Amino acid sequence: MAPNSLGAKQRKALSSLGRAPIMQRFRLPFGLAGQIKPAEAQPRMPAQKPASKPVVGIIMGSRSDWPTLEAAAGILDALGVRYETRIVSAHRTPDRLYDYAKSAKSRGLKAIIAGAGGAAHLPGMTASMTALPVLGVPVETRALKGLDSLLSIAQMPGGIPVATFAIGEAGAKNAGLFAAALLALEDPKLGRRLDAWRARQTRAVAKTPTDKKPKKRKP
Repeated sequence: MAPNSLGAKQRKALSSLGRAPIMQRFRLPFGLAGQIKPAEAQPRMPAQKPASKPVVGIIMGSRSDWPTLEAAAGILDALGVRYETRIVSAHRTPDRLYDYAKSAKSRGLKAIIAGAGGAAHLPGMTASMTALPVLGVPVETRALKGLDSLLSIAQMPGGIPVATFAIGEAGAKNAGLFAAALLALEDPKLGRRLDAWRARQTRAVAKTPTDKKPKKRKP
């Protein structure tokens, strides 16, 4: 409706809105109410798509374990695999561990990478409470350089399997690759990305000791 088509009373009502008390400003002047569509008739914003859910969990017993487990995250990033990271101590936060392991499958996780040092009970305890594949990464320690972690994770009793990898970053990197390989069995696109990653790794290997050192690639 053009301003000039308004009656004197309507123009006066409009000009008084700025001076009216806040509650009165919501009252429409006579004759304008029919120009406003009801709320249900207004166009709605499209619903936002839910964020992609992680399919791999990366858990560790302490924040100090993250520099090691970060190598696994780097691999999953490079391969486009969604993951989540959590600090879950088998000894200091047992309830958190229980809740995490018991809910992992229902939340859509398909594998769990668990890193721990010293007594390193986290991978084994996680495996005891979920049927998902658990990939154990021994974290290097000051006392025994990670040998204690390796033995704690590898020496699982029969019936509760934990796939155990090398000590430190190499083990974390391989755990990331292993998790991706598991998922690739049901995801052909991921399988092709994994094949391409391995092909790049092969091309980066020099043929002779005198070859120029290849540029360092991201994991």
